[in-house]
Amino acid sequence: MIKVEHLYKSFEDREVLRDINATFRDGEVNLIIGQSGSGKTVLMKNIVGLLTPTSGSIHYDDRDFVTLSKKEKILLRREMGMIFQSAALFDSMTVLDNVMFPLNMFSYDPYEDRRKRALDCLARVNLQGAENKFPGEISGGMQKRVAIARAIVLQPKYLFCDEPNSGLDPKTSIVIDELIAGITHEDNITTIVNTHDMNSVMGIGENITFICEGKAEWQGNNHEIMDATNKKLEDFIFASDILRQAKELHDQQKHVGSEK
Repeated sequence: MIKVEHLYKSFEDREVLRDINATFRDGEVNLIIGQSGSGKTVLMKNIVGLLTPTSGSIHYDDRDFVTLSKKEKILLRREMGMIFQSAALFDSMTVLDNVMFPLNMFSYDPYEDRRKRALDCLARVNLQGAENKFPGEISGGMQKRVAIARAIVLQPKYLFCDEPNSGLDPKTSIVIDELIAGITHEDNITTIVNTHDMNSVMGIGENITFICEGKAEWQGNNHEIMDATNKKLEDFIFASDILRQAKELHDQQKHVGSEK
Protein backbone atom coordinates (compact mmCIF):
# COMPACT_ATOMS: atom_id res chain seq x y z
CA MET A 1 0.00 0.00 0.00
CA ILE A 2 1.11 3.54 -0.73
CA LYS A 3 -0.28 6.34 1.40
CA VAL A 4 0.17 10.05 0.66
CA GLU A 5 -0.47 12.43 3.56
CA HIS A 6 -0.69 16.23 3.56
CA LEU A 7 1.47 16.49 0.43
CA TYR A 8 2.39 19.95 -0.86
CA LYS A 9 4.56 20.80 -3.85
CA SER A 10 5.58 24.28 -4.96
CA PHE A 11 7.85 25.53 -7.72
CA GLU A 12 9.29 28.84 -6.52
CA ASP A 13 6.16 30.84 -5.61
CA ARG A 14 3.67 28.63 -7.51
CA GLU A 15 1.85 26.01 -5.45
CA VAL A 16 0.98 23.00 -7.63
CA LEU A 17 -0.19 20.46 -5.04
CA ARG A 18 -2.12 21.41 -1.92
CA ASP A 19 -2.69 19.08 1.03
CA ILE A 20 -3.04 15.88 -1.01
CA ASN A 21 -4.26 12.89 0.96
CA ALA A 22 -4.76 9.62 -0.90
CA THR A 23 -4.41 5.87 -0.36
CA PHE A 24 -3.37 3.47 -3.13
CA ARG A 25 -4.22 -0.13 -2.24
CA ASP A 26 -2.49 -3.47 -2.87
CA GLY A 27 -3.92 -5.72 -5.57
CA GLU A 28 -6.06 -2.98 -7.09
CA VAL A 29 -5.78 -0.71 -10.10
CA ASN A 30 -5.46 2.76 -8.58
CA LEU A 31 -6.08 5.60 -11.03
CA ILE A 32 -5.08 9.26 -10.81
CA ILE A 33 -7.31 11.33 -13.08
CA GLY A 34 -7.70 15.03 -13.83
CA GLN A 35 -7.52 17.50 -16.67
CA SER A 36 -4.24 18.79 -18.10
CA GLY A 37 -2.52 21.07 -15.61
CA SER A 38 -4.45 19.68 -12.63
CA GLY A 39 -1.30 18.37 -10.93
CA LYS A 40 -1.73 14.63 -11.48
CA THR A 41 1.62 14.23 -13.26
CA VAL A 42 3.40 16.22 -10.54
CA LEU A 43 1.76 13.96 -7.95
CA MET A 44 2.99 10.84 -9.74
CA LYS A 45 6.53 12.27 -9.99
CA ASN A 46 6.53 12.99 -6.26
CA ILE A 47 5.35 9.47 -5.44
CA VAL A 48 8.11 7.80 -7.50
CA GLY A 49 10.78 10.20 -6.27
CA LEU A 50 11.44 12.17 -9.46
CA LEU A 51 10.41 15.26 -7.49
CA THR A 52 10.77 16.03 -3.78
CA PRO A 53 7.66 17.30 -1.98
CA THR A 54 7.75 20.72 -0.34
CA SER A 55 6.17 19.03 2.67
CA GLY A 56 4.18 15.93 3.56
CA SER A 57 4.85 12.20 3.55
CA ILE A 58 4.69 9.29 1.10
CA HIS A 59 4.52 5.92 2.84
CA TYR A 60 5.40 2.71 1.02
CA ASP A 61 3.87 0.33 3.53
CA ASP A 62 5.85 1.28 6.68
CA ARG A 63 8.57 3.34 4.91
CA ASP A 64 8.33 7.12 4.45
CA PHE A 65 9.99 7.65 1.07
CA VAL A 66 10.60 11.35 1.79
CA THR A 67 12.81 10.69 4.82
CA LEU A 68 14.75 7.68 3.48
CA SER A 69 18.47 7.95 2.88
CA LYS A 70 19.81 7.94 -0.68
CA LYS A 71 20.84 4.29 -0.35
CA GLU A 72 17.44 3.31 1.04
CA LYS A 73 15.66 5.10 -1.82
CA ILE A 74 17.77 3.21 -4.37
CA LEU A 75 16.80 -0.10 -2.74
CA LEU A 76 13.11 0.88 -2.70
CA ARG A 77 13.21 1.87 -6.38
CA ARG A 78 14.23 -1.71 -7.18
CA GLU A 79 10.76 -2.69 -5.97
CA MET A 80 9.15 -0.39 -8.56
CA GLY A 81 8.18 -1.04 -12.15
CA MET A 82 7.55 1.80 -14.62
CA ILE A 83 5.53 1.97 -17.84
CA PHE A 84 6.17 5.23 -19.65
CA GLN A 85 3.80 7.09 -21.96
CA SER A 86 5.98 6.49 -25.03
CA ALA A 87 6.93 2.90 -24.08
CA ALA A 88 10.58 4.17 -24.00
CA LEU A 89 12.11 1.08 -25.58
CA PHE A 90 15.68 0.98 -26.84
CA ASP A 91 15.43 1.01 -30.64
CA SER A 92 18.81 -0.71 -31.10
CA MET A 93 17.86 -3.64 -28.86
CA THR A 94 15.63 -6.59 -29.66
CA VAL A 95 12.38 -7.08 -27.78
CA LEU A 96 14.05 -9.73 -25.62
CA ASP A 97 17.04 -7.52 -24.82
CA ASN A 98 14.69 -4.66 -23.86
CA VAL A 99 12.89 -6.90 -21.38
CA MET A 100 16.16 -8.32 -20.06
CA PHE A 101 17.65 -4.85 -19.53
CA PRO A 102 16.54 -4.46 -15.87
CA LEU A 103 17.69 -8.00 -15.12
CA ASN A 104 21.10 -7.31 -16.61
CA MET A 105 21.33 -4.18 -14.45
CA PHE A 106 20.16 -5.55 -11.12
CA SER A 107 20.17 -9.36 -11.17
CA TYR A 108 23.13 -11.65 -10.56
CA ASP A 109 21.31 -14.72 -11.90
CA PRO A 110 22.95 -16.73 -14.71
CA TYR A 111 22.22 -15.53 -18.25
CA GLU A 112 19.95 -18.47 -19.08
CA ASP A 113 17.85 -17.82 -15.96
CA ARG A 114 17.52 -14.15 -16.88
CA ARG A 115 16.60 -15.05 -20.45
CA LYS A 116 13.94 -17.52 -19.26
CA ARG A 117 12.48 -14.92 -16.90
CA ALA A 118 12.24 -12.38 -19.74
CA LEU A 119 10.62 -14.92 -22.07
CA ASP A 120 8.10 -15.82 -19.35
CA CYS A 121 7.16 -12.13 -19.03
CA LEU A 122 6.75 -11.82 -22.79
CA ALA A 123 4.45 -14.84 -22.69
CA ARG A 124 2.35 -13.14 -20.00
CA VAL A 125 1.68 -10.26 -22.40
CA ASN A 126 1.06 -12.62 -25.33
CA LEU A 127 4.23 -11.81 -27.27
CA GLN A 128 5.60 -15.31 -27.76
CA GLY A 129 7.71 -15.39 -30.91
CA ALA A 130 8.41 -11.64 -30.99
CA GLU A 131 11.59 -11.73 -28.91
CA ASN A 132 13.99 -11.30 -31.85
CA LYS A 133 12.16 -8.37 -33.42
CA PHE A 134 13.19 -4.75 -32.94
CA PRO A 135 10.79 -2.06 -31.62
CA GLY A 136 10.56 -0.49 -35.09
CA GLU A 137 9.26 -3.78 -36.49
CA ILE A 138 6.24 -4.07 -34.18
CA SER A 139 3.06 -2.03 -33.66
CA GLY A 140 2.52 0.62 -30.99
CA GLY A 141 0.29 -1.72 -29.01
CA MET A 142 2.94 -4.44 -29.08
CA GLN A 143 5.54 -1.91 -27.94
CA LYS A 144 3.37 -1.09 -24.92
CA ARG A 145 3.12 -4.80 -24.14
CA VAL A 146 6.90 -5.07 -24.30
CA ALA A 147 7.05 -2.14 -21.87
CA ILE A 148 4.71 -3.99 -19.50
CA ALA A 149 6.85 -7.12 -19.70
CA ARG A 150 9.97 -5.07 -18.93
CA ALA A 151 8.22 -3.34 -16.02
CA ILE A 152 7.30 -6.63 -14.32
CA VAL A 153 10.47 -8.61 -15.05
CA LEU A 154 11.95 -7.78 -11.62
CA GLN A 155 8.68 -8.79 -9.92
CA PRO A 156 7.92 -5.34 -8.50
CA LYS A 157 5.71 -4.65 -5.50
CA TYR A 158 4.70 -1.30 -6.99
CA LEU A 159 3.82 -0.58 -10.63
CA PHE A 160 3.50 2.94 -12.08
CA CYS A 161 1.92 3.61 -15.47
CA ASP A 162 2.01 7.07 -17.07
CA GLU A 163 -0.76 7.37 -19.69
CA PRO A 164 -0.23 3.75 -20.86
CA ASN A 165 -2.93 4.06 -23.55
CA SER A 166 -1.60 7.24 -25.12
CA GLY A 167 -1.61 7.00 -28.92
CA LEU A 168 -3.45 3.68 -29.01
CA ASP A 169 -6.78 2.87 -30.66
CA PRO A 170 -9.72 1.98 -28.34
CA LYS A 171 -9.50 -1.79 -28.97
CA THR A 172 -5.77 -1.93 -28.21
CA SER A 173 -6.29 0.29 -25.16
CA ILE A 174 -8.69 -2.27 -23.73
CA VAL A 175 -6.06 -5.00 -24.24
CA ILE A 176 -3.48 -2.92 -22.34
CA ASP A 177 -5.98 -2.14 -19.55
CA GLU A 178 -6.83 -5.82 -19.15
CA LEU A 179 -3.16 -6.82 -19.04
CA ILE A 180 -2.38 -4.21 -16.37
CA ALA A 181 -5.42 -5.23 -14.30
CA GLY A 182 -4.69 -8.94 -14.65
CA ILE A 183 -1.05 -8.59 -13.58
CA THR A 184 -2.07 -6.34 -10.68
CA HIS A 185 -4.55 -8.90 -9.33
CA GLU A 186 -2.42 -12.00 -9.96
CA ASP A 187 0.73 -10.57 -8.36
CA ASN A 188 -1.01 -8.43 -5.71
CA ILE A 189 0.86 -5.33 -6.91
CA THR A 190 0.10 -1.76 -5.85
CA THR A 191 -0.55 -0.29 -9.31
CA ILE A 192 -0.98 3.44 -9.92
CA VAL A 193 -2.09 4.60 -13.37
CA ASN A 194 -2.01 8.25 -14.43
CA THR A 195 -4.68 8.58 -17.13
CA HIS A 196 -7.30 10.73 -18.82
CA ASP A 197 -8.83 7.77 -20.70
CA MET A 198 -12.45 7.47 -19.60
CA ASN A 199 -12.65 3.90 -20.91
CA SER A 200 -9.90 3.01 -18.43
CA VAL A 201 -11.74 4.85 -15.66
CA MET A 202 -14.97 2.94 -16.25
CA GLY A 203 -13.29 -0.36 -17.10
CA ILE A 204 -10.52 -0.92 -14.52
CA GLY A 205 -10.83 1.97 -12.03
CA GLU A 206 -11.03 0.12 -8.72
CA ASN A 207 -9.71 3.05 -6.69
CA ILE A 208 -9.79 6.47 -8.36
CA THR A 209 -8.30 9.74 -7.11
CA PHE A 210 -9.54 12.84 -8.90
CA ILE A 211 -7.15 15.81 -8.84
CA CYS A 212 -8.42 19.30 -9.64
CA GLU A 213 -6.37 22.49 -9.35
CA GLY A 214 -3.79 20.76 -7.17
CA LYS A 215 -6.25 19.24 -4.69
CA ALA A 216 -7.61 15.72 -4.28
CA GLU A 217 -11.30 16.43 -4.81
CA TRP A 218 -12.71 12.90 -4.77
CA GLN A 219 -11.75 9.25 -4.23
CA GLY A 220 -13.88 6.22 -5.05
CA ASN A 221 -14.33 3.41 -7.60
CA ASN A 222 -15.73 3.17 -11.11
CA HIS A 223 -19.18 2.21 -9.82
CA GLU A 224 -19.42 5.05 -7.32
CA ILE A 225 -18.30 7.59 -9.89
CA MET A 226 -21.66 7.44 -11.70
CA ASP A 227 -23.42 8.62 -8.54
CA ALA A 228 -20.78 11.12 -7.38
CA THR A 229 -22.14 14.53 -6.41
CA ASN A 230 -18.87 16.45 -6.80
CA LYS A 231 -19.58 19.12 -9.43
CA LYS A 232 -15.95 19.41 -10.56
CA LEU A 233 -15.74 15.65 -11.04
CA GLU A 234 -19.01 15.60 -13.00
CA ASP A 235 -17.80 18.37 -15.29
CA PHE A 236 -14.59 16.45 -15.96
CA ILE A 237 -15.97 12.94 -16.37
CA PHE A 238 -19.10 13.80 -18.33
CA ALA A 239 -17.63 16.47 -20.59
CA SER A 240 -18.44 14.55 -23.78
CA ASP A 241 -22.02 14.22 -25.06
CA ILE A 242 -21.82 10.42 -25.10
CA LEU A 243 -20.75 10.15 -21.46
CA ARG A 244 -23.24 12.78 -20.38
CA GLN A 245 -26.02 10.82 -22.09
CA ALA A 246 -24.80 7.64 -20.35
CA LYS A 247 -24.96 9.50 -17.03
CA GLU A 248 -28.50 10.72 -17.75
CA LEU A 249 -29.59 7.17 -18.68
CA HIS A 250 -28.01 5.81 -15.49
CA ASP A 251 -29.85 8.41 -13.39
CA GLN A 252 -33.15 7.62 -15.11
CA GLN A 253 -32.78 3.88 -14.53
CA LYS A 254 -31.86 4.50 -10.91
CA HIS A 255 -34.94 6.71 -10.48
CA VAL A 256 -37.23 4.08 -12.06
CA GLY A 257 -35.70 1.39 -9.86
CA SER A 258 -36.33 3.42 -6.72
CA GLU A 259 -40.01 3.80 -7.60
CA LYS A 260 -40.61 0.07 -7.86
